[in-house]
Amino acid sequence: MTQVEQLQQLVNQSRRIVAFTGAGCSTESGVPDFRSVDGLYRQTWNYPPEEILSHEFFLQHPEEFYRFYRAKMLFPHARPNPAHRKLAQLEAAGRLSAVITQNIDGLHQQAGSKRVLELHGSVHRNFCMDCGKPYPLDAILETEGLPRCSCGGLIKPDVVLYGECLDDRVLEQSIRELERADLLLVGGTSLSVYPAAGLLRYFRGSHLVLINKTPTDRDRDAQLVIPQPIGQVLEQLEVLPL
Repeated sequence: MTQVEQLQQLVNQSRRIVAFTGAGCSTESGVPDFRSVDGLYRQTWNYPPEEILSHEFFLQHPEEFYRFYRAKMLFPHARPNPAHRKLAQLEAAGRLSAVITQNIDGLHQQAGSKRVLELHGSVHRNFCMDCGKPYPLDAILETEGLPRCSCGGLIKPDVVLYGECLDDRVLEQSIRELERADLLLVGGTSLSVYPAAGLLRYFRGSHLVLINKTPTDRDRDAQLVIPQPIGQVLEQLEVLPL
């Protein structure tokens, strides 16, 4: 039996699948992975990307932050790939209860997923730091320099920067979903970013599947490890309704 056939069998047996996705889930859509050989963390910039994407840097050097953010973090023309679409189909079929994602690109929602828990926020949500007025992505894309609210305040992306805490509500919902899942499908993540990666300890189900091109620290705990791009794997699955 091939690994995909094993995965198909596990999916067919499951009633509450939770998907936990990372940057590798979007690379097949043309969104670069931070830590890959050609990723953002290996590219030359005036400051290390980790520093630029920190809360402190945003406050102290907002112009430089937005120069990097517009150039390297926004991909408005990216479209969902087979991984996003298959997860949406599994949800529509009643088999998948939630997608927990570390991604901020909104591609899961574009593919049709309804229950998406965004651990690190979304580039599609922005807000004024003074009055709280919400703004869409276009408020960032269609401006230069510092994006300003109609009140004059600075607009900030609703993404979790280094040094910021994850949203408590999203964390609590993610934990509930993980505790109730019978199959946890982890894809496109090295599980090296905490505290997000630490959420896997709340999974109580029987079947853990890891789909990632490189090894992770949780491979030894998984029932099935598939070292391939998640889109190439999931597109081979047949979705059967409950």
